[in-house]
Amino acid sequence: MHLLNLGILAHVDAGKTSLTERLLHTAGVTDEIGSVDRGSTRTDTLALERQRGITIKSAVVSFPLDSVTVNLIDTPGHPDFIAEVERVLGVLDGAVLVVSAVEGVQAQTRVLMRTLRRLRIPTLVFVNKIDRRGARDASVLDEMARRLAVPLVPMGTAAGLGTRAARFVPGLGPSALDVLADHDDDLLAAYVTHGISADRLDAALVAQTRQGLVHPVWFGSALTGAGVAELVTGVERLLPPASGDPDGPLSGTVFKVERGPAGEKIAYARIFSGTLRVRDRVPFGDGAEEGDGRGEGSARRKGDGRGAGDGRVEGRITALTVFDHGGDVRREEAGAGRIARLWGLGGVRIGDALGTPGRATGHHFAPPTLETVVVPGPGTDRRALHLALTQLAEQDPLIGVRHDELRKETSVSLYGEVQKEVIEATLADEYGLDVTFRETTTLCVERPAGSGAAVEFNRKDGNPFLATVGLRVDAAPPGSGVRFGLEVELGSMPYAFFKAVEDTVRDTLGQGLHGWQVTDCAVTMTHSGYSPRQSHAHQGFDKSMSSTGYDFRGLTPLVLVEALRRARTVVYEPMHRFRIEAPADTLGALLPVLARLGAVPESTGGRDRAGVLEGAVPAARVHELGQRLPGLTRGEGELETAFDHYAPVARGPLPERPRTDHNPLDRKEYLLNVTRRVGD
Repeated sequence: MHLLNLGILAHVDAGKTSLTERLLHTAGVTDEIGSVDRGSTRTDTLALERQRGITIKSAVVSFPLDSVTVNLIDTPGHPDFIAEVERVLGVLDGAVLVVSAVEGVQAQTRVLMRTLRRLRIPTLVFVNKIDRRGARDASVLDEMARRLAVPLVPMGTAAGLGTRAARFVPGLGPSALDVLADHDDDLLAAYVTHGISADRLDAALVAQTRQGLVHPVWFGSALTGAGVAELVTGVERLLPPASGDPDGPLSGTVFKVERGPAGEKIAYARIFSGTLRVRDRVPFGDGAEEGDGRGEGSARRKGDGRGAGDGRVEGRITALTVFDHGGDVRREEAGAGRIARLWGLGGVRIGDALGTPGRATGHHFAPPTLETVVVPGPGTDRRALHLALTQLAEQDPLIGVRHDELRKETSVSLYGEVQKEVIEATLADEYGLDVTFRETTTLCVERPAGSGAAVEFNRKDGNPFLATVGLRVDAAPPGSGVRFGLEVELGSMPYAFFKAVEDTVRDTLGQGLHGWQVTDCAVTMTHSGYSPRQSHAHQGFDKSMSSTGYDFRGLTPLVLVEALRRARTVVYEPMHRFRIEAPADTLGALLPVLARLGAVPESTGGRDRAGVLEGAVPAARVHELGQRLPGLTRGEGELETAFDHYAPVARGPLPERPRTDHNPLDRKEYLLNVTRRVGD
């Protein structure tokens, strides 16, 4: 039997988890349909998910169809948890995008469809809630065609809209041929010449859907089951099964990590090639979490024995389970196409490649653009809090824990206020830790304005370290991340010293001249030198006369920040793309408000009596824009925003971020702190 790894994606409250429950019931896996309202769903297993009625963590459940076994992955719909969706995309064979027949296309719907199209993931569309009052069919279809701008093939129509008797009426309409012919000249020629048979049209639909060229659409209700059986048939017929050679070299990707009852790490992995067996020793690492060029240095890990951009380690699989008939069952092996839960990989991280590195998933959605300081409540141990936050960051790397030793503070990066509430509740429920948060602030980045170089020589001109380090910093194109290179011979000193310099460069770039992460730059080592190992007669190694990794780790920040000073850095703030749809006669009142918020309107348009205004606005002003909009548009304005790019801070003083390191910008203070710590 074939396998299919299927993702269910949607905007919040579109009925995605309810559809998952209905699919499980339709396939005969469950006797009773779980309810989000009652907290009895199979996929929302966290207590917090059931309390709030939203999906926070992706979950996998399996069900059989006639010719395929489906591993169904339920993903969060709230934009604050978009990182969880991102990690799932790289393991999917196909997707179902759920749209509400009442609310229609939302901002999140647009973001998801754009990403699915970019990744060429075959996607079906299910318009849910046709039984609800206010449900629409033709107008929602028109809205999807206009706002999603993708080829849609309605697989039928809805009848009895807005009633419990609402149902789906199957049947391809005449528009199907028009949509399919746009991607198939032979199909069009055949139609003009002698007509098209139903079989030929169906074959074109299957082929184009599997290539991600067109998107079939069903109408239905997860609550009543209308249209779900037809959707299941579409999943089985139109989406491509998982591919991969079970006898090939092992290749897989870790997309989720959780902690077991004993605190052990459990990795969720998609196997793309080969077969993974219990007791196998498996190399893993080199995932796609780092260096996507947008400043998310928080994704990099420390303390697991792997440096930045480095490191394949090995672990032994002690147990594994695969998903089958609604649960997960112990197996001795998992072959290509499977999703498996793995025990034994203690240092595993989200994004790690298992075996031979395969497809690189990278980042598809916006980085977190907010940050807040976690404040421990009375009696809360700071060390326990730091450990708990570190473990949460393992499960969601973009949380980005940042610890300030000087101020004894810990901050986390976020997508939004709901995520903050979830972190607070998780710390209380799972770790027994009482916390509050300071006001949320915006996360900026720094980029070099030009080139700058600096060098310090071994034991010269006030350099107390037994090391020579020269570095040049050059600006690089936006989105290129951080690149490290050498202009010195690799054999001119031990490799460990070069590695110490590179790792320290990447760590130091976490805080630029203004305290923000430095990205989009090339750092080149231009000078190197060291003091060879020295010893006295009949005595051991004398580190006072011999270079160690400490010398290079201590000197590199001083050289790098001096090179950055000479290059200068520019602070960039996150900008959101906005789209406002409002009565056309209110747009004039909006423009001066947008100008005061630092927004840049770029285009206007509209249809009927509605006007559309699009442009960019600083992320820090999005909340205020949302608050002002109803009063300016008689309550009729609709606002969509999503992260778009970083732009130089153009208004007000440059935002500064407090440093958490030994501050190499102040040489005297830095040397005092570093040398004192060495002497401790």
